[in-house]
Amino acid sequence: MEVRMYRTKQRWKWWLGFSAAFIVLLVSAYTGYLVKFVANEEKQKVELWGKAIQKRAELIRQTKKMFRRFEEEDKQNIDLWVKALQCLVSGCSDELAATIVGSNNTIPVILVDEDGNIITHNHFPEGADLKAEVERLKQRKRFVDASYEVNGELKKQIAYFDDSIIFSDLKGTMDDLLSNFISETVINAASVPVIITNVAGDSLIAQGNLQPAGIEEQWSAQQIMERMKEFNHMQVELDDGDSYHIYYQDSLIVSSLTYFPFVLFTVIFLFVLVAYLLFSTARRVEQNQVWVGMSKETAHQLGTPLSSLMGWIELFKARGVEPEGVREMERDVNRLDTVAQRFSKIGSQPDLKPVDLTPLVRDMVSYMQARSRKNIQIRAEIRCDLARIEGNLPLLEWVLENLIRNSLDAMPEAGEIRLVLEKIGNQLQLDVCDSGKGIPRKLWKTIFKPGYTTKKRGWGLGLSLTKRIVENYHNGRIGVFSSEADKGTCIRISFKSID
Repeated sequence: MEVRMYRTKQRWKWWLGFSAAFIVLLVSAYTGYLVKFVANEEKQKVELWGKAIQKRAELIRQTKKMFRRFEEEDKQNIDLWVKALQCLVSGCSDELAATIVGSNNTIPVILVDEDGNIITHNHFPEGADLKAEVERLKQRKRFVDASYEVNGELKKQIAYFDDSIIFSDLKGTMDDLLSNFISETVINAASVPVIITNVAGDSLIAQGNLQPAGIEEQWSAQQIMERMKEFNHMQVELDDGDSYHIYYQDSLIVSSLTYFPFVLFTVIFLFVLVAYLLFSTARRVEQNQVWVGMSKETAHQLGTPLSSLMGWIELFKARGVEPEGVREMERDVNRLDTVAQRFSKIGSQPDLKPVDLTPLVRDMVSYMQARSRKNIQIRAEIRCDLARIEGNLPLLEWVLENLIRNSLDAMPEAGEIRLVLEKIGNQLQLDVCDSGKGIPRKLWKTIFKPGYTTKKRGWGLGLSLTKRIVENYHNGRIGVFSSEADKGTCIRISFKSID
């Protein structure tokens, strides 16, 4: 019975374990495939995004070069305009010079004398503060010498000029383009965590999509740059000397999918663990109900014949039946009554009172020795003076009786059983040792499970009840202390002493 039931149970455990491992591997492989597939898709998007950034930067760079040419042309035009103006005020009658001076319709110009007085101006907004404009253009170094000679006398003039109206409009568009480039880079459709730094890499210009990627808001710019420098990098040049470093990493989807298998396995593990705990709890509750029902029914079934037997004993005494036989019968009936009391206490918390283990051990040795084979020696070794615990005497007697009977079954021929009681610290240890056939180490815990037995007609409930009485009702511990094949087994019980 033991081999069939527990081997079948172990076999089911292995099958369930292999099935769970197969499911986990299957889910892991498929999840890995999905993560790899999505990661490749996202990587392609990021590569396209990077190429688009490079192309857009190239467009901005070419546009800025074109604007610089416009600026140079404005400078050439103003130089030509000044020369034509000098020619006219010097008294020349060159029609071309007059045409050049009159054709300036786009470049704002302020002409001042050597004392800073404004001589003339054009193409500035009406009501503009011309003196302030002069100061602004002077700081920008946007002026040329417009001095001329009249009758050998030098007349000093300075022409201040601003960007042409067309160039100003284009420059605003350029500024918007550059601003949009930075904004669209950090807030991108590919959801790529990105930062933009200056060419030296010591100043953070912009950042985007960093919070979900693990960078906290309180991080400094330097911390952000140091972290992002571990990832992909590109350098874009928008103009001569006007370059940026762009650092980026995998998209947020890929970063999230990286942790998805771990999250999935954690959820599966927690689900399996909770399910196992629930089923184990339900099984223990069911077992407890079976124990209680069986014990109560057994006690009830024994009660009626016991009452009848007690009546017969009293009748035998009254009729003078042989006293020795009546005493032995009475002793066995009292024993049956004790067994009925034991079963009645299973399933309910028994009353615990101070119990001295010394007389209990000695009485049990005497009782079992008288009912054992002559080639079996049972003896007690008491190694302490006081051995009191909080316990229930009928249940403790049942424990010792079960252990001694199992030891007897382990010794089909001659042998010895020793009950060793000693105190270590505040613990009382009771060892039940025999010289039987021993127990394989892999079964040391199994022997206390319901249904385990090596007997052909056994039910495998004795040691299970023993463990329940010791641990559930007396807060003790019981287990196989040592065992060797063909040399014997020692089972140790530990109780807390009250002395």
